[in-house]
Amino acid sequence: MFVLMEHHAIRSPRGWPRPPSAVPHGWLGRPPVGARVTVAGLVLVRQRPGTANGVIFITLEDETGIANVIVWRKTYERFRRAVVAGRALRVTGQLQRDSGVVQIVADTIEDISPMLDTLALPPQEG
Repeated sequence: MFVLMEHHAIRSPRGWPRPPSAVPHGWLGRPPVGARVTVAGLVLVRQRPGTANGVIFITLEDETGIANVIVWRKTYERFRRAVVAGRALRVTGQLQRDSGVVQIVADTIEDISPMLDTLALPPQEG
């Protein structure tokens, strides 16, 4: 089955209501390694490989690109509900960069899925 999406869910005419302090994923090449960053976006993929000793890998997408997130077991235990059920997440953690691959090692994770509902609402006249 092939599905063509002409419009990205967070590229609505009203714009993505970027959560406070969240940086665009396309900007993640700028901060130095080790910087504390916050990103937000749609959850594209959650992976929990059997060989990863409880580590979970999450891929988030915003209107500028993707962000790879590493969730260690202790962090997962604290934010399990958001990691498992969130359709959109805000993640804060330490930036890593290796061979051009940028990752965020999560230390806080918040389910911001309710923000997606605002994209479906008609613009309010003011």
